[in-house]
Amino acid sequence: MQQNLQTLSYYRWLIFGVVACGTFMATLTSSIVNVALPPITVALKTNITTAQWVVTSYLLAITSLLPLMGRLGDVWGRRRMYGSSFIVFTIGSLLCGFSTSISLLIAARVVQAVGAAALMANGPAIITSAFPPKERGKVLGMTGTAVALGTLSGPSLGGVLVGSWGWHSVFVVNIPVGILAFIGVRLVLPRDHKTHDETIDYLGAFLFTAAMTAFLFVISFGTQWGWLSQQSILTLTTSVVAFFLFVKQEKKVLHPIICLDIFKNRTFLAGNLSGILSYMALFANTILLPFYLHDVLAFSPSGIGLVMSAFPLAMAVTAPVSGTLSDKIGPVALTTVGLGLMSAGLAFTAQLQPNSGIGVIMGLQALMGVGNGMFQSPNNSSVMGAVDHKQLGIAGGINALARNLGMVSGTAVAVSIFEHNRLAFLAQVANPTQVQEQAAFLTGYHGALIAAAVFALAGALLSFNRNKQN
Repeated sequence: MQQNLQTLSYYRWLIFGVVACGTFMATLTSSIVNVALPPITVALKTNITTAQWVVTSYLLAITSLLPLMGRLGDVWGRRRMYGSSFIVFTIGSLLCGFSTSISLLIAARVVQAVGAAALMANGPAIITSAFPPKERGKVLGMTGTAVALGTLSGPSLGGVLVGSWGWHSVFVVNIPVGILAFIGVRLVLPRDHKTHDETIDYLGAFLFTAAMTAFLFVISFGTQWGWLSQQSILTLTTSVVAFFLFVKQEKKVLHPIICLDIFKNRTFLAGNLSGILSYMALFANTILLPFYLHDVLAFSPSGIGLVMSAFPLAMAVTAPVSGTLSDKIGPVALTTVGLGLMSAGLAFTAQLQPNSGIGVIMGLQALMGVGNGMFQSPNNSSVMGAVDHKQLGIAGGINALARNLGMVSGTAVAVSIFEHNRLAFLAQVANPTQVQEQAAFLTGYHGALIAAAVFALAGALLSFNRNKQN
């Protein structure tokens, strides 16, 4: 049957459909859980700081494993890796759906993340090999749209699922999709041509994972440990040393996990750095907004999903227009203004109070959606267009790495700032009332969003200078 499909004029678009399905599912799962966190926190008898690891563990595992999964695809074959990824992802989703404790749920999310990392790492390369050079930029840009839609439609879809069937449903929904996608891989993707003469830099992969894990642990637990405590300093030192050794390792091996020379391209580097900052700002909002709506305004999961749907809807309208305009006027103005709007939306969101109206909240989410839509498509086009065609696979993998690094860093930083400010407020109160507890929550929430606004503004400055020569 596969041979018959390969004779079709639109065969490569079938390949794109399979890859886009994996990309959408992996990124959707990174954000759909946010709406489910409040009921998970209650059902599994935990707190916000622990519950956020349901999100952070998933993103951290993906970020740490992306380089290794890309190299495994190079050596073992991308069709084999992509098909196996759906199996692992589906098993992880099943384990998540039937978890009975927060520890089991976090462990199951790591299993899920192993499959998601392989999907994200190998998707761009599969598309790169399937499409001719003149179409690759357009198709990789469309893949970026699938990423953005998956990331941003998660909260609204999650609200519907949690409101109708409970928090388990945000994981169980992946099971039939994963099975169908695996069948699609077997039927559609071309057979692998193995590369036998390449090695896998397992030491580099280990050093990268150690550096990322230690770094995120410091960000996540710095408030709890104390930023100048021995534990924080030791963990941060471990991260710095591991990263230094990783760079040395990558410079001397024949087949590195990450090709470092690509970062000498200023436009590519600026685009990825601004992308990291944009996702840090975005996830600071998406991780905490459900708790504000649930704990302060007493919204139901369905109501939370409705409010948060304003962001992806605004982005869906803006992104195609922005992408078309960027082909005519370039990315600088659009990406700079887009992140400027995101920064303004976050700064205004940091002023929300217990009596803020739903119209105001949704309006601010829509403003940020417009800004994000203006930024993402031109930025992805700029990043992928800045490299040679033979580097498109590498560039796509690094772009995915930057995106996930922004997500996990934004989540960890936001929760850390939130907890620090909240606890500092409560330290001044002996027996806090419900009103004071709410005031403490808002103090933490506002501080985290101000930090997110700064991230977006820094990204705007980077975008404005992306094309300047060294």
